[in-house]
Amino acid sequence: MSGAVDYFRTMTEHQMSVQEIEDQFESEWVLVENPQTDEALEVTRGHVVCHSKDREEIYRRAIALPKPKDYAVLFTGKMPPNTAIVL
Repeated sequence: MSGAVDYFRTMTEHQMSVQEIEDQFESEWVLVENPQTDEALEVTRGHVVCHSKDREEIYRRAIALPKPKDYAVLFTGKMPPNTAIVL
């Protein structure tokens, strides 16, 4: 995982709001542990585990994490036009 920055040990105790995550990690993919959601199930805050410009690196990191836990992957940039998102 060459480009992903791993915060598992340093940031897992600190929850960040989505606004803080977007401000700190502009146009990056962010793996969030124990995400809190609102009524519409949109992530509002959580613990940043790692972040990267490369989405595949975040997915590889997510697969390697201990189970069972709740995780979310956020993208903090603008999606290009005609981009499909599969859940």
